Amino acid sequence: MTDRPNIKFGTDGWRAIIAEDFTFANVRACGEAVARNLIATGCADQGLVVGFDTRYGSPRFAEAVAEVVNGYGIDTHMFDVAAPTPACSFAVVDHSAANGVMITASHNPPKWNGFKVKSSAGGSATPDEVAQIEEHLAEVLDGNVNKTAIEQATNSVFDVITPYLEQLHRAIDIAPIKAQPLKVVVDAMHGSGAGIIPKMLEGGAIEVTEIRSDHNPNFPGMDQPEPIEHNIKPLSAAVKELGADIGIALDGDADRVGIVDENGRYLTTLEVFSLLTAHFMGRRNERGGIACTITMSSMVDKLSAHYGAPVYRTPVGFKFVGPAMIDNGCSMGGEESGGYAFKGHVPERDGSLSGLIFLEAMVMSGKKPSELLTDLHTLVGPHTFRRIDVSYDESQRSNLVQKVTSAAPTSLGGLDNESDDRRDGVRFNLAGGSWAVVRMSGTEPLVRIYAETPDDATLDAVLNDLRSVLGV
Repeated sequence: MTDRPNIKFGTDGWRAIIAEDFTFANVRACGEAVARNLIATGCADQGLVVGFDTRYGSPRFAEAVAEVVNGYGIDTHMFDVAAPTPACSFAVVDHSAANGVMITASHNPPKWNGFKVKSSAGGSATPDEVAQIEEHLAEVLDGNVNKTAIEQATNSVFDVITPYLEQLHRAIDIAPIKAQPLKVVVDAMHGSGAGIIPKMLEGGAIEVTEIRSDHNPNFPGMDQPEPIEHNIKPLSAAVKELGADIGIALDGDADRVGIVDENGRYLTTLEVFSLLTAHFMGRRNERGGIACTITMSSMVDKLSAHYGAPVYRTPVGFKFVGPAMIDNGCSMGGEESGGYAFKGHVPERDGSLSGLIFLEAMVMSGKKPSELLTDLHTLVGPHTFRRIDVSYDESQRSNLVQKVTSAAPTSLGGLDNESDDRRDGVRFNLAGGSWAVVRMSGTEPLVRIYAETPDDATLDAVLNDLRSVLGV
């Protein structure tokens, strides 16, 4: 008798290595759990959207999900081509479906794939919804399912890109952006976001060059398709070579964004979200508030205090941020990993829309990215940020969890620890608005360590002290 598969939904769905744990049998089990939950909640008649990205086997894994769900008498609507995860989220709303399933491992390395579940609202499935699906999954994996024969439902293949582009046009006024003679470089990272921003900006004075736009599941030239500094050197080089005004990078499933300024300098994800916050509150006059995770910049708090808008902090993951946006009528939502959501669109990260809104900030201000950053730091003071990912063997996990849980330093990097937030790992709120966070990744075998301080020397000291406390 084989061991029961260890399938656990983390920060954003379930991810695993293809052919080891990410197998057709396990993907079908997840699909069956979603189908059973739709029946149990009385939502089966609404149907299910099934999407996929550019990774190895993603279309076939999506077909396997549709086959299983159809076997429960539930209609499915499936992508005709690989497309961004936010296109799946929007398609759920557009089709009035009960849920969406997206086959993607987002920014993980090439050997991984994943299974994300989207809510009827077009965001990540809520923690309660995920818990219900996991209960059904446990029954499926244990073989405690007596399924009676059900008439096969239909799987309809639909045009996913056209309605998604139409929705982006509703979310942002593209005309003033296209009218400007800007030079933009887009790095699609060989993922499913290729072609989206160029299509949105075609036909105007703006000049868009896209690099790494061919679909390639090997994601050559990078460890993983994540738009962070060491992965986007080709984008920085292209910006400098072409004399471009900005570089925009998308991750593998295009729900995250990375920004390079006109000098080829990478802007941190916290700088980008803070710049977008300043744009929304200042130029757009949106004061509905911000939903963001405990790993987001304290610049957001300072901007919100300046403009008189609330901030709602959540644990890491858009399954927390999206509902917080909905519940509090927020103008924006964001997390440290580069995923940002906006009023007027689905409550879900969208890398392409994030890049377009950054362009809008440039056009409305008449300033380049570096100038926008200077203005931001003039308003809220200097801030510098870094994240360190420490890998571990699974045998070390329980020991590391214990270390994270028990960590209670009185100071880090010479800054007093004024309070703790233990909703997700632990956040140490340090003197003067600095902070540090340590938490276990919900998607990979990594300990994530984050810190934000006014300068690099203090940042190094805080991170070194925290690593010493944890022994990593």
